Amino acid sequence: MDLTYKKIEANIYNYQFWTTCTQPDELKNTYKSILNKVGFNILQFSEHYFPGQGYTCFWLLGESHLAIHTFPESNKSYVELSSCNKEKLDFFKTETL
Repeated sequence: MDLTYKKIEANIYNYQFWTTCTQPDELKNTYKSILNKVGFNILQFSEHYFPGQGYTCFWLLGESHLAIHTFPESNKSYVELSSCNKEKLDFFKTETL
């Protein structure tokens, strides 16, 4: 893989929100699709199922990361994207509204 790096200003932009979806497969598929559509560079994916309930997943991106934490007992999940690329973060935001 040939990666080209460019020097950028040290800024991190954040976007976080709650969603009512708590199904791991639906969350993974939905947000992976949005990351790809927006053009984020997915470097790695990791996930963990907590015994009894709860799920956390994490995408390591070339532009930072996206994390999702479910709280099924409350019927909601927390989604947080941090990125050094404001344009991609803004596009991600429009895709999730």
